[in-house]
Amino acid sequence: MHAPKDGVVKLYGAGGPHTAFQKVANAWQMKTGKRVEIIAGPERKWSAKAQSDADILWGTSEQSMTAFLETYKTFSSDQVEPIYLRPTIIAVKKGNPMKIERFEDLLKNGVKIVVTEGAGVSNTSGTGTWEDVAGRLGRLDDVRAFRRNIVAFGKGSGASLKAFKDLDADAWITWPEWPVTYADLLEEVALAPERKVWRDVNVALSPRADPEAKQFLDFLVTPEAQTLMKTEGWVR
Repeated sequence: MHAPKDGVVKLYGAGGPHTAFQKVANAWQMKTGKRVEIIAGPERKWSAKAQSDADILWGTSEQSMTAFLETYKTFSSDQVEPIYLRPTIIAVKKGNPMKIERFEDLLKNGVKIVVTEGAGVSNTSGTGTWEDVAGRLGRLDDVRAFRRNIVAFGKGSGASLKAFKDLDADAWITWPEWPVTYADLLEEVALAPERKVWRDVNVALSPRADPEAKQFLDFLVTPEAQTLMKTEGWVR
C-alpha cells in the first residue's frame, strides 16, 4: 500500500539531479527543521520502497517520468510539473588532454566516446540524447562518424561514468551536473547552441503525501533554490 505520510518528505528518482536537490533540501531543513530524504540511483534499487512511501517522484526527463508512471500508479500524468532544464554537454577528462573543444572534434579517428542509452531495459534521461546531438544539423555523416567512435553504451549515467573510467574514454555526452559532482575526474566542454539538446527535470506529488511535501516543492522553485540549482547547470 502506498502510505507516505510519516513526517518525512521523501523524494525518489535517478541519479544526477539529486546532488542539487540535496543542496536545496539542506537549506529548507535549516529554515524549517523538517526532514527531507533524497533517495537516488538506478530505479531497481529503490522501486519497492518508493511504491510504499514516496511523497515525490522526480524524472530526469519527460520520457523517464512517463516510464515511471507505468509503475507508480498512485501518481498520474496530470500531477507532473517540469521545474528545471539543463543542456547536453561533453564531459572530458580533467585537463582535457585531447583538446576537445567542439562536437566536430568527437568525429576524429581514435576518439573514444561513451554515451548513455537505456537500451530498452533501463530508465535513463540519456536515452537518445547522443543521437539527437549528432543528428541536429541533419547530416547523416555526422551520426555515422560519431557512432564509429562510441566505445560504450552505458545503461544509466552511473554505468556511463564507470565505463568512462574503466575504458579510459575521451568524451561522454552527458549533463552538466556530472562534471560538477566529479570535478576531480571530469570537466565540461559546452556544445554549440545548434547542437544542444535540452531536457527537463520534473516532479510529481503523491495525493497521499505529507503536507510538508508540497511546501518543499514550493521552496524548490524559489529564487534561493534556483541559485543553488544553477550551481549544477539547472535553469528555469
